[in-house]
Amino acid sequence: MRVARMSKEERQRAILRIIRERSVATQEELAGLLAEAGFDVAQATVSRDIRELRLVKVATEDGGYRYAEPPAGPAADALGRAQRTFREFVVDVAFSGNLLVVKTLPGSAQVVAAALDELRLEGVIGTVGGDDAILVVLADGRTEPPPGVASRVYRTFLEWRGVTP
Repeated sequence: MRVARMSKEERQRAILRIIRERSVATQEELAGLLAEAGFDVAQATVSRDIRELRLVKVATEDGGYRYAEPPAGPAADALGRAQRTFREFVVDVAFSGNLLVVKTLPGSAQVVAAALDELRLEGVIGTVGGDDAILVVLADGRTEPPPGVASRVYRTFLEWRGVTP
């Protein structure tokens, strides 16, 4: 069977249709369903599509997880979405130095992290969303890491990227 090349937009529309119609738990499963629908895709492409579509994993009734679209509400603005996700899913916020930990209901952290990322808040270096917690890393005003392990690892990572420290 010959698989036709289809556009990114067609593929992403197919992904949204698939996750609306079926419970899809993994990227591999999604890639297989796309192949059944006539799309020739690599796992890296599926991963990129998931990120671009801002799909999130939500808890299922049987205790598993599945891909879903990010929550949409009446307001289409990023701030409104972030505020709604905080009201609906966040149970606690704590900090230590330049780190914030946002505790959420189980299965909700990725939804909240995506809403935070969309805001592109000044001073937020990045977020990491797990199942029920988000780590928010804040800038602390330094332009270089402190001497020691952090500095060595930082310089190594820059070198790996091909950047001269």
